[in-house]
Amino acid sequence: MAHRSALVPVAPKLSSRQEQLLEALRRAGRELSGQDLHARLRASATPMGLATVYRHLRQLQQWGRVRCRHLPSGEALFAPTECDEHHLTCVDCGQTHRLEHCPVHALELSGEELRGYLPLFHTLEFYGLCPDCQRRQRRTASEAVEAAGQSASLPSA
Repeated sequence: MAHRSALVPVAPKLSSRQEQLLEALRRAGRELSGQDLHARLRASATPMGLATVYRHLRQLQQWGRVRCRHLPSGEALFAPTECDEHHLTCVDCGQTHRLEHCPVHALELSGEELRGYLPLFHTLEFYGLCPDCQRRQRRTASEAVEAAGQSASLPSA
């Protein structure tokens, strides 16, 4: 699926603050929370407040310049849309692994499927249980079954 098409409306010229924010995201080389981005910008020559950071992130997202990914904890992570990353995330411990490739690049949506929407970017996330959490849950379940068996064999008073 193409991230930006010839039909994408031209976003307004970015302000110097929006450019600063977008450049900080690019330099990070990884997704950042709004708080992390705010901390980086606070240490810069032209700091900006947390509310301003989130307002600019929202505008940049609406213009197709920034994407947002939500973790199971509720935390939002931001990255420039040219950073096309997708992840496997454990719903138990929150551990995340980046996928090596995007499995939806070849996907084409018909005009009917788009229903008038103009695609700017896409996200794809897989959620499940990591191997460590699977082992821990199996061990916990086995211990519960074993404890139930022991209590069933105790004489009643």
